[in-house]
Amino acid sequence: MKRILIIQGHPHAGGTHFCHALASEYARAAAEAGHDLRTLDVARMAFPLLRDAADWQKGEPCEAIREAQNLIAWADHLVIVFPLWLGDMPALLKGFFEQALRPGFAIGKAKSGSLGKKLLVKKSARIIVTMGMPAFFYRIYYRAHSVKSLKRNILDFCGVSPVRTSIVGTVESKAAEHRDEWLEKVALMGFRAT
Repeated sequence: MKRILIIQGHPHAGGTHFCHALASEYARAAAEAGHDLRTLDVARMAFPLLRDAADWQKGEPCEAIREAQNLIAWADHLVIVFPLWLGDMPALLKGFFEQALRPGFAIGKAKSGSLGKKLLVKKSARIIVTMGMPAFFYRIYYRAHSVKSLKRNILDFCGVSPVRTSIVGTVESKAAEHRDEWLEKVALMGFRAT
């Protein structure tokens, strides 16, 4: 059994969006399979945005971020759910990662001219992103750039591997049966903790 942390990255805490339904279904199936599960709702957190590199490198994170870091450290598997906004993850989620994945927690403190050691090794991740455009168009025309950036520039940089992705397109126009198909797919991912 795995320890799973679901990071709900939708910036609206209302719980009525398809991102919330996907995360809930993943959680339900994972719990049913006996996995240990925690959830982190970024929209309900209070934290400042970083304003300079010195704060990221040497600043102290606030209490909410320290609690989030404890959850990330505890987890074997991270599930990151968010909607695509203006071609990328919402600013609140990006701000969260900038705060949480600091040197000393996610990467070692780098010596001059070198990269710090990856500190989140032995963790895997699943990225689930929803969007208004068709998924194939996002993959082909935009080359899934924001998902690749999260995977390569953030998670891999910290040692998280493997990172699997699920891209759910045309969510605003999907008929109920297509949404149900995605909920079933996500439930299977949760059951298997992939």
